[in-house]
Amino acid sequence: MKLHHVVLGSVPLLILAGCVSALKTSNINLRTFIGCAVREFTFLARKPGCRGLRITTDACWGRCETWEKPILDPPYIESHHRVCTYNETKLVTVKLPSCAPGVDPFYTFPKAIRCDCGVCSTATTECETF
Repeated sequence: MKLHHVVLGSVPLLILAGCVSALKTSNINLRTFIGCAVREFTFLARKPGCRGLRITTDACWGRCETWEKPILDPPYIESHHRVCTYNETKLVTVKLPSCAPGVDPFYTFPKAIRCDCGVCSTATTECETF
């Protein structure tokens, strides 16, 4: 499912606001888990002209196997990099409180339905290269 730019706007909010906290516990040992799973998170949704609202949603969480190996031909390295990313989502819209006149009070964010280890896609994930 392709997500619109509104989704990309919420991903940095999850990371930069520093308000992300895992709420659900499971039988999985999180220190050794390799894979990608749906996990409940709470974050603070904000936009200029409105008060913030704590939102609990499902997001993707995990670690995916990755490797590189040298090869004889250019570019002299074979890479296999996967990230934990959305496979299926549902867009959810909430109304932020106390918005100034003329400010759209609605905030849309993705709720993860299924997550998988896959190639990073800028349509759903903020991808960084090193």
